[in-house]
Amino acid sequence: MTSHAGLELLRGYLVQSGFRDVMHQLLKGALPRTDYGGRRLILLILGLLIAGGRRLWHLRYLAEDPIVQRFAGLKRLPCPMTAGRWLRRFTQEHVALLLAVNSTFTTAAILKLGLARITVDVDGSVLSTGATVEGARRGFNPHHRKVPSYYPITAYEAQSGQILRVHNRPGNIHDGKASPPFLTELLAQLEPVTAGRRILEFRMDGAFFRSDVIELLDQHGAEWAIKVPFYPWLGLKSYVAQAPEWKRVDDGVSYCESRVQIATWNRVLRIVLYRKRVFHQTKKNFQLDLFDPDDGYFEYSAIATNKRLRGPALWRFLNGRGAHEKVLGELKNGFAFDAVPTARYDANSAWQVLSILAFNLTRSFQSACRVDRRGRSQKRRCLFRFENIHTLRFRLIGRAATLLAPAGRQTLDLGQHSAATAEFNAVIDALQAA
Repeated sequence: MTSHAGLELLRGYLVQSGFRDVMHQLLKGALPRTDYGGRRLILLILGLLIAGGRRLWHLRYLAEDPIVQRFAGLKRLPCPMTAGRWLRRFTQEHVALLLAVNSTFTTAAILKLGLARITVDVDGSVLSTGATVEGARRGFNPHHRKVPSYYPITAYEAQSGQILRVHNRPGNIHDGKASPPFLTELLAQLEPVTAGRRILEFRMDGAFFRSDVIELLDQHGAEWAIKVPFYPWLGLKSYVAQAPEWKRVDDGVSYCESRVQIATWNRVLRIVLYRKRVFHQTKKNFQLDLFDPDDGYFEYSAIATNKRLRGPALWRFLNGRGAHEKVLGELKNGFAFDAVPTARYDANSAWQVLSILAFNLTRSFQSACRVDRRGRSQKRRCLFRFENIHTLRFRLIGRAATLLAPAGRQTLDLGQHSAATAEFNAVIDALQAA
């Protein structure tokens, strides 16, 4: 009896998509040695994360599951302590190999879509840790300021729904100040994707509004849109006060734009200013310094860009970053991205890469199963209607079944569940037709 029958379908997809071949090419003989085989343990941890496990000790509940054993290619699963000791032997070189596997897999998935534009969202996320975890520091944790944390940075391709890269960092690292090395590696990773006439465009929050970040993106010919903090030295409040006309974006938002000379950077930037009508004073409200309160209250924001989009389209384009926040939430709640399995920094970094690998695999699996496509939009939203991992587990992955062997051929028996049988048959037909 198995409680994760859907993993058998995913196992077939890993072979069909070439993921196992990529692992064989990049990881053969390169991972820490173990009696179980390094690549098999990687598959085991991926299966654990996809099945819903959040800790290595959750392997205890999968130990007798024949489908999990088949997924990992093992006749007997290791105990959690064995898996933990193996993971703690990881180094940054091993983490780089896992990133190479993810890069190869995501590159193939993006190229398959034939996109004209590659839209990349870059952002950091706080993960609280224990006090004795290596590499954790007190820093930019808005909810638990005294708790040591990691501050990993991730890059997400918005239209394919794939996470391109992750880099783990101590919690006291500034998101924008520490980003140029990560962006350099990301741009090198994207070179095969941007070959030809494909346009590369970036969306970032105010932490990345830095001269070194903008210069790096310009050097690689990338388009970018970055939120601009209202730093006093930028003088944006004076541009707001002198705005001759506010043009309409929608019923609540209007905009004006200007060329802003930044003396300290020795350059001129196109900055589009926005105001959103609200019914209360907020921290972003500069109303009382600029206008008569009888005009109402507004929240102000600004976007710097080298794109040619007009104000309304630029507003919608940058607002598309919200999908990245949802993906980070699904990573933490659905793929144990926020779990800290060991006290070792390198091992925890490897766990984060395995988490995004599990996420990308489930999304590619869904796209191969002919999930519904959506139309294109100015927000550069994902082209597919992907299901949340919790829904996918309920409908497919976590389905109970019996593994039988009539005439010596192993077969999954789903019982009398007509809906589940139809679901499995539809996936099998889609994978065979892909």
